[in-house]
Amino acid sequence: MKTFHDFYSGRLWSVMSWEQLDAFWKRIDPAAGWYVYAVGEPPPVKPASAEALAAFLVEVDALLHREHHHDYCGIVYADDLEHPSFVKIFDPNNLGVSCGFSTNPPLPGWILSRVPPEELRPTAPLPEGRRRWWRALFG
Repeated sequence: MKTFHDFYSGRLWSVMSWEQLDAFWKRIDPAAGWYVYAVGEPPPVKPASAEALAAFLVEVDALLHREHHHDYCGIVYADDLEHPSFVKIFDPNNLGVSCGFSTNPPLPGWILSRVPPEELRPTAPLPEGRRRWWRALFG
């Protein structure tokens, strides 16, 4: 069985267009036992409820559309675009080099995982606005 680290450091595929992203969200079954992890917050110890995951998907989609000022997506990555088990979502306000080669790639803003996440430590604290946004969703 793959571990969180296996998924995190493994090959991921990018959701390139906004249309692909709309279709991709529909492939994530909210009742399938997804962990929802905001990098910089403590990792969750249990999967999110179906209602909480569905709310997160709506809110993160709105955030990405509102704050990623490009005519393409390109900041959501998954291990499998048709049957995902692991998803990295990069924060539009902290992209750095999220794809391609970088000696210091940014951490994703959020991770959806079917396996329990391990703590990832950002080099700087989360902006207070992102913390408020996250806590409004997950208390």
